[in-house]
Amino acid sequence: MTATRVDADVIRRLPKAVLHDHLDGGLRPATVVELAAAVGHTLPTTDPDELAAWYFEAANSGDLVRYIATFEHTLAVMQNREGLLRVAEEYVLDLAADGVVYAEVRYAPELNTKGGLSLSEVVETVQEGLAAGMAKAAAAGTPVRVGTLLCGMRMFDRVREAADLAVAYRDAGVVGFDIAGAEDGFPAADHLAAFEHLRRESVPFTIHAGEAHGLPSIHQALQVCGAQRIGHGVRLTEDIPDLAAGKLGRLAGWVRDRRVALEMCPTSNLQTGCATSIAEHPITALKDLGFRVTVNTDNRLVSGTTMTREMSLLVEEAGWTVEDLRTVTVNALKSAFIPFDERNALIEDVVLPGYAAAL
Repeated sequence: MTATRVDADVIRRLPKAVLHDHLDGGLRPATVVELAAAVGHTLPTTDPDELAAWYFEAANSGDLVRYIATFEHTLAVMQNREGLLRVAEEYVLDLAADGVVYAEVRYAPELNTKGGLSLSEVVETVQEGLAAGMAKAAAAGTPVRVGTLLCGMRMFDRVREAADLAVAYRDAGVVGFDIAGAEDGFPAADHLAAFEHLRRESVPFTIHAGEAHGLPSIHQALQVCGAQRIGHGVRLTEDIPDLAAGKLGRLAGWVRDRRVALEMCPTSNLQTGCATSIAEHPITALKDLGFRVTVNTDNRLVSGTTMTREMSLLVEEAGWTVEDLRTVTVNALKSAFIPFDERNALIEDVVLPGYAAAL
């Protein structure tokens, strides 16, 4: 089947896996409006459609700092138990409706404590909401497995606390760790003690790198901090000066040969100025060169996107085929932070049959 014969309805039915999706970047606009009214937070607009448009416009500024600043309003409604429960449950249901069968949702607990919740209470509340969403999705015949990545914010001083939480809750739905926030000027290695602790405790982690900052951030994430995956990694192409010839530099060769997954987010990367178009986004060239690329949404509200939309854009503008979509879905599951047998079962029992049935 060629790319031109694949429409959005077919893509929506395909089973999907997403590794890079932020909880506080994926709220329903109507939910933000309702929860903001309940807590007395002022929004740019109280019309859900207008709010969605405001987010999309702000995110398309090409400025990562401004992009991150849009989270002020979503975080404002995620400071109490009621808000966290609702957001987490709806997160799961929205992914299930989009055909997602496996997801890793990430958030920074330290950003949800302004209402008086402790870090542990935040984690337990989110897990409760996610469990409720998974139960409802399963009852509706659209089961989705959701694991949690706890984030430390690289520009603050609580990264080690977040790492401790990931260790403490690794048997209660937390599957790994991430470090997020503004890359430039805040090197991941500043928090090396947290990563060393995670390695000692056998907790896997990914690191945002190669987005706002270039190759040194990717090298540091992998070779100094020990990340198992890279969040974004768009600028890895700086180590492949001739993409057409495919001659890899040492770092790019390391990433490809050791099957380090790249959590790539096409629409988000356009919005933050890391790519110029979907057609020219590095994900296609890297896929063709054999890198373990994965397709992700990053922030569904902020980027105005879904997994179906991301895949559809790659089909329509970059010439991807159904086989390409299947490959990146399998790639994601191969690099998911859950046990091998569970990953393999999702691939063999859900993804591959799902693609065969949809086509």
